Amino acid sequence: MSIDHELLGGGAPPLVNGELLFDEPWQSRVFGIARLLSEQGLYDWDDFRDSLIKRIQAWENANPGAGYHYYPLFLDALTDTLESRGILGSEELLATQLAFANRPAGHDH
Repeated sequence: MSIDHELLGGGAPPLVNGELLFDEPWQSRVFGIARLLSEQGLYDWDDFRDSLIKRIQAWENANPGAGYHYYPLFLDALTDTLESRGILGSEELLATQLAFANRPAGHDH
């Protein structure tokens, strides 16, 4: 998947030859969910990006000089966005995250 870096902002996602790199199936799922929900108008992508930037900055402030793992922070930013918009509450988000985390690779339908 080719990606516009300005669209993501807030730290570069893992890329290989300009394509997003996902190490685990949940990473591509959470990315797809975030994009789809934004495209369906549940939140503005810029608001999500602002949440992601805040999450990355908070992590960097708490861990100076250490590298970070992008997708856990991406998931945290999505969680922040969904909760702040009242789309899903904390308990619903946790149940949904666990359900997706437990899905086997190759069963994304």
